[in-house]
Amino acid sequence: MMRYKAIISYDGSQFSGFQRQTKARTVQEEFEKTLSRLNNGKIITIQGAGRTDAGVHAYGQVIHFDLEQERDIEKLRFALDTQTPDDIDVISIEAVDETFHARYNKHLKTYEFLVDIGRPKNPMMRNYATHYPYPLEIPLIEEAIKDLIGTHDFTGFTAAGTTIENKVRTLYKAKVSYDEDRQFLVFTFTGNGFLYKQVRNMVGTLLKIGNQRMPVEQIRIILEAKDRQLAGPTAAGNGLYLKEIIYED
Repeated sequence: MMRYKAIISYDGSQFSGFQRQTKARTVQEEFEKTLSRLNNGKIITIQGAGRTDAGVHAYGQVIHFDLEQERDIEKLRFALDTQTPDDIDVISIEAVDETFHARYNKHLKTYEFLVDIGRPKNPMMRNYATHYPYPLEIPLIEEAIKDLIGTHDFTGFTAAGTTIENKVRTLYKAKVSYDEDRQFLVFTFTGNGFLYKQVRNMVGTLLKIGNQRMPVEQIRIILEAKDRQLAGPTAAGNGLYLKEIIYED
């Protein structure tokens, strides 16, 4: 049995998320169907490093899967890349040790979130950036976002319904930049793990701070109180990208 690690990207617009679901189009389902066709109908299950939600995109999602026979790496990558749907791209494949697990091996994730603050909005980017039609003071966001860096209990930024009890995570990077040409805000977060809708809730809160409907210190207040009701709304998923996953050696 050979284990393979693949880096894939996908346009999440027409997917109900990464993980397989009943009566819904997902990245996992489409990829597994292609793997099955390439293996004479044998069912092949993939494991992903993370579960992106409906409409969320990925530049660098990592998966692994097992095949009974060793394959030529580039031929396998080319076959998967050309036979998966056009909204999935197979960037690279490599053979890895059988102990490698895309989800459980220690790693860092980087997410990017695009916010279209143009007046009017860019209709060509409606599936790829979340439009925010209200005035923003970007320096307020730049000041507030720094409070997210470090090790915190992110209960206040977690969506209801999660079954995960330990909500302590470490963010090593949390920054925002302004793309003047496209009139986009670009949020970037790197951490050792993220909770359900955590990034979208952080962005929704930061936008509210930038709109001066919350004080700059609201991030600290939410982290200390661990109260989701104190945070801003959940930003739409169309602006979210799983950008990169880096594993420790």
